[in-house]
Amino acid sequence: MINVFETMNKPFIKIILLLASGIFLFSCGSKKKDANATGPVPVTLDTVQLQTATYYDEYPGNTVALSQVELHADVEGYVTGIFFKEGDHVAKGQKLYEIDRSKYIATYNQFQANVRVAQANAEQAKKDADRYIYLNAHDAVAKQILDHAMVSLQNAKSQVTAAKQDLARVQTDLRHASITAPFSGTIGLSQVKLGTLVTVGQVALNTISSDDPMAVDFVINEQQLPKFLKLQKQTTRPEDSLFTLMMSDNSIYTYTGNISVIDRGVDPQTGTIKVRLVFPNKGDLRSGMSCKIRVHNTDNQQQLLIPAKAIVEQMGEYFVFVARDTVINEDTTKKDKKGTNGPTLAAIQKKVVVGATIDDKIIIRSGIEPGDAIVVEGLQKLKTGSPITTGKPGAPQGAAPKNSSTH
Repeated sequence: MINVFETMNKPFIKIILLLASGIFLFSCGSKKKDANATGPVPVTLDTVQLQTATYYDEYPGNTVALSQVELHADVEGYVTGIFFKEGDHVAKGQKLYEIDRSKYIATYNQFQANVRVAQANAEQAKKDADRYIYLNAHDAVAKQILDHAMVSLQNAKSQVTAAKQDLARVQTDLRHASITAPFSGTIGLSQVKLGTLVTVGQVALNTISSDDPMAVDFVINEQQLPKFLKLQKQTTRPEDSLFTLMMSDNSIYTYTGNISVIDRGVDPQTGTIKVRLVFPNKGDLRSGMSCKIRVHNTDNQQQLLIPAKAIVEQMGEYFVFVARDTVINEDTTKKDKKGTNGPTLAAIQKKVVVGATIDDKIIIRSGIEPGDAIVVEGLQKLKTGSPITTGKPGAPQGAAPKNSSTH
């Protein structure tokens, strides 16, 4: 086999290698030049300022009936009457269900008769005892006969007591054959129909819950407990401490609420404690609804407010880009028109703790300071350390930055 390189002259091989090296170096230089040609990312800045903020702290909650009970049958029998409309408001003592009363009426009559018989026997025993007492006083009867008469009288009285207790028991069964509302409230869907055979301890016939007032339960962090204890103790509530309710459609409930109770202790697993509010209810609230409790913030201190669009969320954490007039590396140092070196702006990512949202702005609890210049537009291409400019795309890199208007 003929070796091609052996047939070539050495000077010719050197020329080929030099050409290949030049092409490689030219390609790398072009890539570097293209990368440098990208330049700083054009952004819009805003200056962080302290502002007076009126806002609400929001907590997810659920409506809860202050009183709720399942209706069960205490006697066995067929349902012979249903005296309500499902979902209606019922009054305390209103008759709701009736279980076949015929056998309980018959049993009641029977035991009522037993009481009368026992009472008659007791009256006869008393007359006999009185007669023997009189005879004994005149030594006209044996002592033993008197003793027997007195025992018979005592037994007759005991039989009357037993008969009355049996009558009370069957009277209770008769009363339980009619099921009434234990309190005023809203009744749900009936679990039985006319003719259904019900037994003691069976599945609940229905559920009734109180509806006015209505409670709303939510949880707070234990660090917030002193604030809520202070609100609970206030006898007069200023306007900014009222509790309002946001419905699931984001509408605000008409009436304001008050603290009813704060739970006895903090949950050691979650570090939270339950708070219960009560609201007047004219029919709009039903037990089990999801809602939001809004607590009007009473802090008069000024807050750091920034546009919500300046926030970047990553894995449940929140960040903003702050503009810093600093040199990150040699590429961020440019020459101005006079030929002197000067640093460009760089975007530094800062972790922040966010608070309440107010319209299109968010309260920042910590992470940035008043006077910081933050990026509000152009965040998509940024990473920490990215050079930035406030000029329009294509503008000279040495253009002076101009901040957007501040609040």
